Amino acid sequence: MIATPHLQALRDAAVQARARAYAPYSRFQVGAALLSADGTIFPGCNVENSSYPAGICAERGALAAAVAAGHRVFSHVVIITEAEHPTPPCGVCRQALVEFSSQLEIISVTTAGAETIWSLADLLPSPFTPQSLPHL
Repeated sequence: MIATPHLQALRDAAVQARARAYAPYSRFQVGAALLSADGTIFPGCNVENSSYPAGICAERGALAAAVAAGHRVFSHVVIITEAEHPTPPCGVCRQALVEFSSQLEIISVTTAGAETIWSLADLLPSPFTPQSLPHL
């Protein structure tokens, strides 16, 4: 269970973000909150689009807000859904997150109170990172 005040604030931000999700097609509202190294919390929610690929996941929404604010180092992300079981980030979100922190801790909770914690390294064991690119 989320116990520290920082993690509880992160969970609360994810809950609030989920309430603002725009999910008229899937009806699967997702909230996320990303914790930067300095303790700043960046919330995000999924935003769907009638042209399905144009939508964005909650995790990448939070990441975009953080990067736009100048943050590049993160320790935790909390994701909340009303799924029966805690939901991990999709593959695209995993790839986006690993760009900034392979040591990220992912805490997924449900509105019913179930919780699972993963490390990003466990969910994406062989990532493509900037180090994968040839040096020019």
